[in-house]
Amino acid sequence: MRFMYIVTSPQPNRGPTPALMEAMHKLADREIKAGRMLDSGGLMPVSMGAQVKIAGGKLSVVDGPFVEAKELIGGYAIFELRDMEEAVAAAVEFMQLHKEHMPDWEGTCEVRALVTPQSEMGCQAEARVAS
Repeated sequence: MRFMYIVTSPQPNRGPTPALMEAMHKLADREIKAGRMLDSGGLMPVSMGAQVKIAGGKLSVVDGPFVEAKELIGGYAIFELRDMEEAVAAAVEFMQLHKEHMPDWEGTCEVRALVTPQSEMGCQAEARVAS
């Protein structure tokens, strides 16, 4: 199954320390070599972004920074793993690096399964069984 990790923080101006960056690179290298990590990256500041919205039937474009942002996405990773249990265990290991190298940092690593043809078939089969 493919999973996306989305890292958010209410502390948008706190980038990773050099020690955390080094630890994350070691972890990423290991996961890439094992064939589990497919992609990852950090995101540029919201001041360099834009939002395209639909509200009240109207489409609008808003340049960053976004005033209403309480938590910002700082980065993501995409993994190919056996199941949700393995995905959560890997996310715990990743967040432990943050705890060790930036003890006062606060944030979340959201773990979400990606929709793939295989997962869609599983959802359809599960829906047939439930009905």
